[in-house]
Amino acid sequence: MTIKTGLGQDSHAFEDVKGKPLILAGIKFDYPLGLKGNSDADVIFHSITNAISSITGRNILGSVADKLAKQGQIDSQNYLKLALDDLKAWKINHIAISIECLKPKISPQIELMRNNISKLCNISTADVGITATTGEGLTAFGRGEGIQVISLVTVSKS
Repeated sequence: MTIKTGLGQDSHAFEDVKGKPLILAGIKFDYPLGLKGNSDADVIFHSITNAISSITGRNILGSVADKLAKQGQIDSQNYLKLALDDLKAWKINHIAISIECLKPKISPQIELMRNNISKLCNISTADVGITATTGEGLTAFGRGEGIQVISLVTVSKS
């Protein structure tokens, strides 16, 4: 059995654009600010997409996602699906996600986010771990200026 681990990171600043929702792992949060980006700026899906890209070697975020966004495809779930398709024979064993932000409060939505990620990635909810921290206010994210996510994706194939 061969095992690989991919590391992905993404971050977005908050922006006060009327009507732009805050979406994390496909879940709409009840929060007055959305994240800046040419897509829905789902920083969790972007981070997982980047982790998978570090395994497959094909970057989805950037030119591929930018082209899709210009065509009106702004749902980050679509970008993650492209990365998942690139895994081919690789099977996801575990996804670990660390979120840094002051607000919104992440913990009330963790189970919904884990469920969404597990369904999309075709793995058990038990194989998706999410932690959240404020970082004690030491970074822009911990001071409430945006959200940063770091993801690890472990895959295997026989």
